[in-house]
Amino acid sequence: MCDTLVVLGNSSEDGSIIFGKNSDRDPGEVHAVCYIPRANHEDGDVVHCQYIDIPQVKTTYAVILSKPAWLKIGCEMGANECGVVMGNEAVFTKEPYERKALLGMDLMTIALQRAQTTRESITIITDLIEKYGQGGVASMKDPNYIYHNSFIIADLKEAWILETANKFWVAKKVKDVASISNGLTIQDKWDLASPRLIENAIEKGWCESKADFNFAECYSDPQFREISGCIQRQSKTINSLLEKKGEINISTVMDILRTHDKEPFRPDKGTMSSICGHYNSQTVHQTTGSYVASLTPQLQVHWLTGTSAPCLSLFKPFFFENPEPINLVKIPSLTNDNKSLWWKHEKLHRLTLMDYQSRAPIIIQKSRELEQQLINKVNEIKKNLSTINKEAFKIRLNEISSKAVHENFSLIESLTKNISKMEINKSPRKSYLKFWISLSEKDGLPLS
Repeated sequence: MCDTLVVLGNSSEDGSIIFGKNSDRDPGEVHAVCYIPRANHEDGDVVHCQYIDIPQVKTTYAVILSKPAWLKIGCEMGANECGVVMGNEAVFTKEPYERKALLGMDLMTIALQRAQTTRESITIITDLIEKYGQGGVASMKDPNYIYHNSFIIADLKEAWILETANKFWVAKKVKDVASISNGLTIQDKWDLASPRLIENAIEKGWCESKADFNFAECYSDPQFREISGCIQRQSKTINSLLEKKGEINISTVMDILRTHDKEPFRPDKGTMSSICGHYNSQTVHQTTGSYVASLTPQLQVHWLTGTSAPCLSLFKPFFFENPEPINLVKIPSLTNDNKSLWWKHEKLHRLTLMDYQSRAPIIIQKSRELEQQLINKVNEIKKNLSTINKEAFKIRLNEISSKAVHENFSLIESLTKNISKMEINKSPRKSYLKFWISLSEKDGLPLS
């Protein structure tokens, strides 16, 4: 399960809009970070989505995507060169699910490549779901994992929550801070909605009249809302934002994305209420990638882990002004390739799970020290924006991003070497240990 949040300028420390999301997927599902440049297209070109094709537009904008590597085009979160950012959540509703339709992840990539603003994104997504429907299997492992979607979408001026139930939808403008998880949250107040939203609910017996209509209550599948733990997680993220309102910075959001259900934390005993998701027999999901964006008109910074488990990961800054360093992360293969950042870190992650309480603190200390250095470098750039020329600016951004990736590789290598030599003091449950060892064998990832 996933969590997405946004902070407007009236609630952040420096007036920036801050966006954050964890992508929670099947354990071991490979996550990729990629850059796709702006492109022009010919009449008659099509977009090959996961299960259907749709017409292409004349021009698509440059995008940075964080995505399951097996998908054709879809992403879990991303941004475009116009300053639009977004993330989606799986939601489960009473409306029918369609197998040959658009994934929510398809919808996001399409909207990011076509929209200059949040409002344009909403129009693009809602037009597409009304025309093509949404659904499609969203898992490599579970052929019945089909869902509808909610989104947080932001740009340099505003942010919106968009929630859907197949071809029906509502949208609400964010006033200060907001978060969503794997359940519908919009109730009886919204700013935009699809035609016949209320009439459909009345006809299906979900409410008696407009007066007692509540979108979340009428359209949600209550069983999935309960078992997903979304109520607890969304409560945790929004309360964390409200507590820090007016003082929120990117570190605040990174910390929220790293939140566990309790500390000291044991991954083999974690619950669905953890924001930083760790797979076990109860949670059945794993955070495989994380993203935080800081948006101002002068500079947009895209902080991506490109690795699983944000508690053990380093957020690295990337910029549209000079996106080449994203290629240094390397697109991972679906099984161990022994060269991409995701797989290099995945070995460290899985070694840490063998004795999380002893090993994780070592990784956390080293990663946070480096992360703070990167934050300081970006803040220094922000202070000097008015005095630096354009070419020097691009060179400096390239230096920061490139060095961040190289240092991340070096840190992972060093930590992996040291941790693999440590004796196990507090071993997890045998069934948990057996699962990760077996998965690693299938992935060709030796844990020795």
